[in-house]
Amino acid sequence: MPQLSDRAQDPAPDREIETLAEFDDVVARGALGGYRVQAVDLTARTPDLLAVATSGAVFLGCPMEPGGLAKVRADGALVFPPVPDLPFDPYRGLLYTADALFEHLDQGYDATPDALAYAWFQRTKADGDIFASMLRSVHDDAVSDALDEHLAGARVVGVMGGHAMARGTSAYTGAARLGRTLARDGLTVATGGGPGAMEAANLGAYLAPVEDAALDEALELLAKTPSFTPSVTDWALAAFDVRDRWPSGGDSIGIPTWFYGHEPPNPFAGHIAKYFANATREDGLLARCNGGVVFLPGAAGTVQEIFDNATPNYYESRGEPAPMVLVNRAHWTEKLPTWPLLQSLAKDRPMESRIALVDTVEEAPAALARLAV
Repeated sequence: MPQLSDRAQDPAPDREIETLAEFDDVVARGALGGYRVQAVDLTARTPDLLAVATSGAVFLGCPMEPGGLAKVRADGALVFPPVPDLPFDPYRGLLYTADALFEHLDQGYDATPDALAYAWFQRTKADGDIFASMLRSVHDDAVSDALDEHLAGARVVGVMGGHAMARGTSAYTGAARLGRTLARDGLTVATGGGPGAMEAANLGAYLAPVEDAALDEALELLAKTPSFTPSVTDWALAAFDVRDRWPSGGDSIGIPTWFYGHEPPNPFAGHIAKYFANATREDGLLARCNGGVVFLPGAAGTVQEIFDNATPNYYESRGEPAPMVLVNRAHWTEKLPTWPLLQSLAKDRPMESRIALVDTVEEAPAALARLAV
C-alpha cells in the first residue's frame, strides 16, 4: 500500500477539494500532494492529472479516465474508486439539497434519489453485508464533515417537534412563525428535517427574507395538502410550488434519516444532512445546536431528544450548557410530564439556569434569548 507523506496524514482543514472549481484552483497553484479530493468528476481533467504531482493525495470516489487513474496510482496517490450502482455517493463532499433528493419527483416519489436510497437501505441493512454497512458509515461520516464545514461560525438553534403536526393547524402556523423569528434574529435554524413541526420551522426560516404576508399565503397553500400520507408525491409537490412562488428563500438546516424511511425530508431546508444511522443523526443534530434548542409538543421522538440534549448539559461534556426551552405547559407537565424530571435533573447544577418552560410558541424566542445571557 502506498505510504502517505506526513502532510497527507495530517492535512489542514482547507486541503479538501469538493468541487471542480476548487480542483482547478489547486492545480493552477501546483501539486495535489496532501489534498483529499471528494467525489469530483475528473474525467475531463486527465491532462491536469498527467501534468501535476499527486503523490500523497487521496481521491475519494472521483471518476477518472484510465490514463489519469493509472498515473495518480503510479505517483503513490491513494484512490478509493466510485462504487457502481449505488443510489447515493458515499464520498460526497457537500450537503444535500432538496432539489437533489427530490429529482424526478414528476415521475412520483418512488423515482427520486431519496426513495431509492431508502429502498437500498431496506435491502441491505438486514443481510449482514459488511461492505454495505461500511458504505453507510463512510457516507454518514462524509455528511458530518460537510455539515461541520457548512456550520462553521454559525449560531445554531434547534427546533424539535413531532412529525405528525399537520399543515393547516394552529400548531404548524406557530412553528413556522417561530422559525421565521429565529432566522430574522440572525440564527441558523436546524431541525430533524422531516415533516410536521420540522417542516414548519424550516418553512419559516425559508420565508424570513420576504414580506410577512408571504408566510400567511404559503400556509394557506400548503394546508390543501395537510400530510405526507397518503401521498408523499403530492405533499412534496405542494412544497415545491411554494418554493417556486418565492424562489429567493433563506437558508436553514434539515438533518433527517433514512432510518425513518416513511418520513420524507422536507423541501424547505436549504441544506440537508441526511444520515443512515439515526443515532449519529440525533446526537449530531443536538450537538451542533450551540445556541440552544426549542422543543415543541411531540411524542416519543421528541421526549428522547429532550433527554439526549439534557445529558451533555447535565455533565457539561460539551462545555457550558446550552439553553433548552419547552413549549406548551400542559403537554410537558400533564400529557407527557417531562418537565418535572428535567427540573429534578437540573437542580443545583449549571444547567438549572438554562432551562425554561413556556406556555406558547410566541414566548420561545424571548425565553431562548434570556437563557443565553
